[in-house]
Order: sequence, then structure tokens, then C-alpha cells
Amino acid sequence: MSNIRLFFKESLSLNLNSILDKSQSHYLSKVMRIKTSESFSLFNQSGEWEAKVLDINKGIVEFTVTKKLRSAENEKEIWLAFAPIKLNYLNLMIQKATEIGITRFIPILTERTVVRKLNEKRINKIIIEASEQSNRLKVPSLDKLTKFDTFLKSNRNTNIIFGDLNTNNKKLDLKNKEPLCILIGPEGDFSVRERENISKLKKIIPLKINDNILRSETAAISMISIISFNLLS
Repeated sequence: MSNIRLFFKESLSLNLNSILDKSQSHYLSKVMRIKTSESFSLFNQSGEWEAKVLDINKGIVEFTVTKKLRSAENEKEIWLAFAPIKLNYLNLMIQKATEIGITRFIPILTERTVVRKLNEKRINKIIIEASEQSNRLKVPSLDKLTKFDTFLKSNRNTNIIFGDLNTNNKKLDLKNKEPLCILIGPEGDFSVRERENISKLKKIIPLKINDNILRSETAAISMISIISFNLLS
């Protein structure tokens, strides 16, 4: 199997003939120096497929799908609800969360959120690149930025694991097959009112992952790693 993997958002099937977009064509032909008749991999929610280059014309790669390499997998739904943070730290968090196994990103606006806008195009690009690199088939989704109170109302019955320095709970029971949502606070933490509203949720699980105060991106990556490990155990 080729070590070149590209996400292809359109339908994939055996003997499909199609073309890559300008950006992916440039990557294959100019960066990876792929030639006519050489192979690479394409993937999406349907699985992973081997494709062969038929032609490179005016910078655009034409290909044909030659065989199926992997079928789609049933991934555990793990969501990450987070308050946007400064760009470099946000990019790192999105990249690593995708690699580890997050299936849905839910950006939230809290009372103390500093960064109040998101570059969705840039974030989705990071998500796709991290999925390509980490051998994933399912590319995580990115929700629209939403107010924290709206998030709580929409997730009254969701299993939410809340990274909380104030709790003494360090244990997890993850036998439930329903989606899990990891909730990470902003750089200045949740307000007293927000904490009170979080505690009223039916399926909230406060979890202490460290005695130290962690940065938002560190807390997110740590929480995802702990949960992923528990699900594999």
C-alpha cells in the first residue's frame, strides 16, 4: 500500500475514473513527484482505495481506482467541546485530537473565551491533513461556533466527561456505547455560573487528570489520550 494518502470527499468505487483538485494534484505531482502509472491511496467514510495515475495534464492528476484496501470501520464517537484558544495552540490541539481519535469538534463560546472567531477553512484543512497522516478513514466534523448555554441545552442527555481540577474523581467507566463528549474550559476556566450549570447535567462525569493546572490544549490532548486508552483496554 502506498504511503501517500489523500482524502477524497466524493464517492469512491472500483474502476472509478476521476481527477484530483488543483491542490492535491500539485501535492502529488510537484511535492511527491508521482509519475503516470504509479499508485497512491484515496479514502473517505466508505473505506480506503488504491488508485493509479492515468495522466497528469496541465497540473491536474487523472486517476483510476484499481482496488479496495480497507472497508469503513465503526469508530467510537468521541466529541471534543472546547473554547477557541490562540492560533498556534489551537492548531496543535486540533491536529493531535484528530490523530488520537476525536470524531466531532464542537467549538463553544463561554463567558471567558478570549478568541471569539474561528477560521473554519483552516481548521478543516488541519483536520483533513491529520486524518491523512494518521491512517484514519473517518474525517472528524467541525460544528459551527455556538454559545455555551446552547451547547448545554442541546446535550442534556449526552455523556459528558468534564476535565475538572476541583473534583477528586480519577476513575472512568466507559462501557456505555453512546457518544462521549469531552468538555474543556477556556484559558480562564469556566465562570461560577457556568460550573453550576454543568453540574446540573444528567450524565456529567467530572474527571481529574492531573494535580497541576494544565493549558487548554494540554488538557484536551491528555483527556483524549486517557479516554482512548480506556476504550482500548
